[in-house]
Amino acid sequence: MNIGNEAQFQIYQMRLTGQYRDEALCISVEDWVARAREVLSPEAFWYLAGASGRGETMRANEEAFAKWRIVPRVFRDVSDRDLSLELFGERLPYPVLLAPIGVQSILHADGEVAAARGAAKLGLPYIVSSASTMSLETIAQKAPGATLWFQLYWSRDRDVAQSFVRRAEAAGCKALVVTLDTPMMAWRERDLERAYLPFLLGEGLGNYVSDPAFRAKLRRSPEEDPAGAILLWTQIFGNPGLTWDDLEWLREETDLPLLLKGILHPDDAEEAFRRGADGIIVSNHGGRQVDGAVASLDALVAIRERVGREKVVLMDGGVRRGSDVVKAMALGATAVLVGRLYGYGLAVDGERGVETVLRYLLADFDLTMALSGHRSLSALDANALAHS
Repeated sequence: MNIGNEAQFQIYQMRLTGQYRDEALCISVEDWVARAREVLSPEAFWYLAGASGRGETMRANEEAFAKWRIVPRVFRDVSDRDLSLELFGERLPYPVLLAPIGVQSILHADGEVAAARGAAKLGLPYIVSSASTMSLETIAQKAPGATLWFQLYWSRDRDVAQSFVRRAEAAGCKALVVTLDTPMMAWRERDLERAYLPFLLGEGLGNYVSDPAFRAKLRRSPEEDPAGAILLWTQIFGNPGLTWDDLEWLREETDLPLLLKGILHPDDAEEAFRRGADGIIVSNHGGRQVDGAVASLDALVAIRERVGREKVVLMDGGVRRGSDVVKAMALGATAVLVGRLYGYGLAVDGERGVETVLRYLLADFDLTMALSGHRSLSALDANALAHS
């Protein structure tokens, strides 16, 4: 039985046996969002759900999927589906990864460990953020079954950036994701309304205060002087001076697969591969950086056309349901990242919430694949869709 059938009948079975928990009532994305808003503080909720400016880019991410319609095919044997793929030598059961989200301690006490464990239950890679509250090593130790990637916020202090890379290798991370679209934080109205930046309260600094290169630059340890550590973080986070020439240094620093996240222009995509990137992630940071930017799905179409079918091109932004995964894959995504979606699950029910919301996404994806006449990812291309 495939995951779509399993998830459906599990829900019905829980109802029949009286095991139906309140959290299981969160079936739709909208229900998860509403429940998360109930349990989180306004500051934490809007840090997760908010965007930059008027939120145009965030809305565009979701609306872009509505411009495409799936064209189902019939009389095809879809009784068994294989939705797996190979990525950098690893066989993944589904083309879904968990996007890096910082400061997950504001969503749930177990934070990143709960999210990594929830991902591991389904065999999905979890991308650890540089801005996690728990250190990379803690996450790796407490979520031993998880497949971890590491997201690097490229510090303006090269010693710290180099140390982060070394730690990612030592912790067994399978790939390095460099986020390029956040050399500084955008004008985020929801956060500014509440004057809320969790880093200034000491949240999300786990990888910094545990880092030997970072600690070496402090007069007193973070334990003795938390304010001093926070101040140093404000001085070295982000690097607006980076250029393509700097990528050569990073490429020489690691043998891990190197992916560049935040690519939206075909020229940048082409340059990334020319400069030695192993993959790119088409992303506008979930609409949290440039308001009024192109939707990730729209950018994906242009980028895939430019770089060809063989390159690793992941997509992040607006994926909420199984049909979104189908559309993104048909339009050329090697795999997709989900972010806010699992964040809501984490807020509602910790590790179990992450696993549940992801299981429902994968079930929806599996059923949509079957009902549209496709049994494997290789069968998907633009012919599966019609432009609305």
